[in-house]
Amino acid sequence: MTTISATVVKDLREKTGAGMMECKKALTESGGDFEKAVDLLRQRGLATAAKKSGRTASEGLIASYIHMDRIGVMIEVNCETDFVARTDDFKEAVKDIAMHIAAANPSYLKREDVPQEVIEREKEIYRAQVTNKPPEIVEKIVEGKLDKFYSDACLLDQIFVKDPDQKKKISDIISEKVAKVGENIVVRRFSRYQLGETQAAEPKNC
Repeated sequence: MTTISATVVKDLREKTGAGMMECKKALTESGGDFEKAVDLLRQRGLATAAKKSGRTASEGLIASYIHMDRIGVMIEVNCETDFVARTDDFKEAVKDIAMHIAAANPSYLKREDVPQEVIEREKEIYRAQVTNKPPEIVEKIVEGKLDKFYSDACLLDQIFVKDPDQKKKISDIISEKVAKVGENIVVRRFSRYQLGETQAAEPKNC
C-alpha cells in the first residue's frame, strides 16, 4: 500500500483548494501520483475552491444559534450571490458552523488573527516544558505544540464537531461547500455568548 505523507497532502490541498480528506483519498486512489490526484479532484469538482477563494463575497447570511437558552452564537457568513445565500446547502453550512462555535468555543477566527504576543507567550511555555533536547528538536516540538494550539483556539483550524471521523476541519467543510455551490464562501465574523459571562466576547472578524 502506498504511503501518503502529510506534506504531499498539504501540497495537493494548496494547489487545488480541496479538503484534506479529499486530497488524501485522491492520492491513495492514484497510487501517490500527484498529477493524477489533481485530475481526480478536478473530475469531482473539488479542485475549484482555491480559484474561487479570491472572488468577492458580499452576500450571505447573518444567523443565530441558541443552545438550551444558555449559549448563543451570532455569525456572518458571506457568499457571492443572493441566490446561493437562499439555498438549503448554504443555510445548512451556516447553521452547522454556528452550532460548532457554540460547542467548541473558538477564541479566534483564523490563526492569522492570533496576536503575536499570544504566540510568543505560548512558545515560551512550550520551550520551558522541553528539557535536555538539542535546540533544533526543541523548536520542532514547539511548532508542533503551536499547531495544536491553533487547532484548539482558531475556528478554521478546529475539527468539525459533527464529523464522525474527527478529521475534517471547519476549513475543509467550507472548501467542500465552495465546490458544491460554485461560489466563494467566507466566514466573516462571529460572536459567542454564554449565560453568566461578565462580558460578551468581541466579534471575531475575518
